[in-house]
Amino acid sequence: MFEGQPKGLFALALANTGERFGYYTMLAVFALFLRANYGLSPALAGTIYSAFLMLVYFFPLIGGIMADKFGFGKMVTTGIIIMFVGYLLLSVPLGGDKTALVVMLAALLLIGFGTGLFKGNLQVMVGDLYNDPQYSDKRDAGFSIFYMAINIGALFAPTAAIKIKEYAETALGYSSNDAYHFSFAVACASLILSIAIYYIFRSTFRHTEGGARKAAAADAAPVEELTKEETKQRIVALCLVFAVVIFFWMAFHQNGLSLTYFADEFTARSADGLQAMCFNVWNLVAVIFIVYALFSLFQSKTAKAKGISAAVIVLALLFLCLQYDGEGNVSISAPIFQQFNPFYVVALTPVSMAIFGALAAKGKEPSAPRKIAYGMIVAAIAYALMAFSSFGLPMPQTEMGADGNPVAVHVADVTPNLLIMVYLVLTFGELLLSPMGISFVSKVAPPKYKGMMMGGWFVATAIGNQLVVVGGLLWGAVPLWVCWSVFLGVCLVAAIFMFAMMKRLEKVC
Repeated sequence: MFEGQPKGLFALALANTGERFGYYTMLAVFALFLRANYGLSPALAGTIYSAFLMLVYFFPLIGGIMADKFGFGKMVTTGIIIMFVGYLLLSVPLGGDKTALVVMLAALLLIGFGTGLFKGNLQVMVGDLYNDPQYSDKRDAGFSIFYMAINIGALFAPTAAIKIKEYAETALGYSSNDAYHFSFAVACASLILSIAIYYIFRSTFRHTEGGARKAAAADAAPVEELTKEETKQRIVALCLVFAVVIFFWMAFHQNGLSLTYFADEFTARSADGLQAMCFNVWNLVAVIFIVYALFSLFQSKTAKAKGISAAVIVLALLFLCLQYDGEGNVSISAPIFQQFNPFYVVALTPVSMAIFGALAAKGKEPSAPRKIAYGMIVAAIAYALMAFSSFGLPMPQTEMGADGNPVAVHVADVTPNLLIMVYLVLTFGELLLSPMGISFVSKVAPPKYKGMMMGGWFVATAIGNQLVVVGGLLWGAVPLWVCWSVFLGVCLVAAIFMFAMMKRLEKVC
């Protein structure tokens, strides 16, 4: 899995892991913070939440255009600095008045713009590592590893957000609303770690930074020449893919909005036995160790390597046995459910790579556009499960809190297993769509427009994230099963469109 990959991949992946850890720590509690701190309705909180996600994924278009002119490396560094200032503003507890709201919105703007300079350009640099013929056949695998690294940061984020908030409340005596800001401050520390990794290992990927260095080396690095017609075909194909992924992200990123509302208001707030073990992130890490050790056990060529793998499996199983308490009971906080998606991504990435590797060896691996279409179908299945399970549940309800702001009421105790399963299905869809889509863009984009086309991928994601607001608007306005059916429908329509365009898309692969 990791063999034969360029060294720069791991450096760039780790730099991205630090930034994503801070981002997802903030995002895990952000929608709930908006409602609790400012007394916003689900719809208005959803509007701000989705607008922020839109900015995060729209600005990479501007970042890509700037990088095509000034270089990818400069934009990555500048983006980290701007993000740091934004997170610093967000981490200051200013209360819930209009001034605090304005500062919060300004912080979101800075975070969005900084992410736009950082995120897309870092991924272009990853793609450029595979322009070397030595690594060209490992592009899809490389992006799967890169995507897995992103989710390692995201895996620990919900637990970090909850624990730091609880520490601020109990140990430091901050109010429940002010304590949220300590979760946001984590992002500042993670960005320091990210930029440190970037510069310490810069020598392994410096040739991908672009700018003046790239211009100076142009004669030594021939660029693929395309006709105007070929360029047009590739851009059209990419735009068709962009149109489809809009609806995936509209549905997928309900994890931070309507699915979090569901976790907060309709899901049981405690668990015991084996179910309780799922809510301890270290138990999930142990499972990940078991998965990777099993792959190593069967793939290793030496007795020593097999012995080490077997020892890791035994130790991880022993750890899980010691963690089990059949009579123990743990409380469940709504944001914790967001750890399951990154857990599944990290745990299932080697499985998906093994499956597609086996298919590739037989000449039967689906093309990237076909994988994206399958991903849309899988996402539809996840929301079909939510819709079916929501029949008979009451409408969301609110009541006035002590501070005069509306507070969501917990009205049902649906088993946590529902969301755990839904996140598993959504993750299958994500693994088919997201890393393959990014790899497709880096491969198909005309050389002169790589930054812009990667930015286009993020613009599509931005539009999808803006449409996330639909979940907030539907929440409490229609029965729950209708809410989930909307996302089921858009995913199915997008999948049908993708299959209809398949010949044109596969022509440029």
